[in-house]
Amino acid sequence: MIWLLFLVLILFLLFLDLGVFHKKDKAVTMKESLLWTLVWIFISMLFGIAVYYMFDKNLYGVNHAGLAPTDAMLKYYSGYLIEKSLSLDNIFVIAIIFSYFQIEAKYQHRILFWGILGAIIFRGIMILAGTSFIEHFEWSTYIFGGILIFSAIRMMVARNDDVDYQENPLLKFMSRIYPINWDHRGHSFMIKENGKRFLTASFATLVVIEFTDVLFAVDSIPAIFAVTLNPFIVFSSNIFAILGLRSLYFFLANMMDKFRYMKFSLVFILVFVGVKMMLVNHYKLPSYVSLVFILVSLTIGILASVIFGKKDKARLKKPV
Repeated sequence: MIWLLFLVLILFLLFLDLGVFHKKDKAVTMKESLLWTLVWIFISMLFGIAVYYMFDKNLYGVNHAGLAPTDAMLKYYSGYLIEKSLSLDNIFVIAIIFSYFQIEAKYQHRILFWGILGAIIFRGIMILAGTSFIEHFEWSTYIFGGILIFSAIRMMVARNDDVDYQENPLLKFMSRIYPINWDHRGHSFMIKENGKRFLTASFATLVVIEFTDVLFAVDSIPAIFAVTLNPFIVFSSNIFAILGLRSLYFFLANMMDKFRYMKFSLVFILVFVGVKMMLVNHYKLPSYVSLVFILVSLTIGILASVIFGKKDKARLKKPV
């Protein structure tokens, strides 16, 4: 029942987002994206209080493991921050994908909206499968921890600006069912011309973004497993983090070069949770330790980007 109520809440919020506040195709301004980013963060923080209440009262048996309500709330906030911070790298890739397929700004919000719906389904399946696997095979924590450390190394060396996204395997498979009209980059995902149906470049963009999100989830979901194995906390923190991804994208997409040192923060976070997951069967860190480490890492990354960014800018302006 608690899962059903949560899904109803999420669908209601998504309906308000696209069906009421973003009904028309239009470019999202910096001011509007900042406002919506703050709104989603506020709702997410508010839900953390709801998690405390649900686990305190064991609402619909959600607290089957007997977690202390404060601990459950801290784990939710830690999971939310992990997913939110790791989504920063995802935002950079999404910006490249939109640029690659030449999608106008006014159509991007709709594409991301439907991408969120798909992400809810795929991440729900991955979370339920992952928690069940770890509960049955304790040694799997070493595998997931290794995946996170490998992901940290890959993040340091990966390049996303030279990828041919038209070669995406899922996109190539779907194009065999319906051909793609690469000239149509508007509102519709499917059009009909001369009695024949075509997928559009907008739909191709949605497919690639969805595919990319699943790949990112392979990193971010095991990272939250290092915090807790409670499927409801993992799922709710994950979903609330990606709900605000669209607004955060429109706010940060044009400023990612100003936060280039954030990548080092994300690498440290991935390594930390990877090591923590490998040690989870031997020693469990208190929930607040993870929360503090994530907050400190992100703060250092932001400060380093601002301080060194100003120095680099001043150096470029300095006459030779």
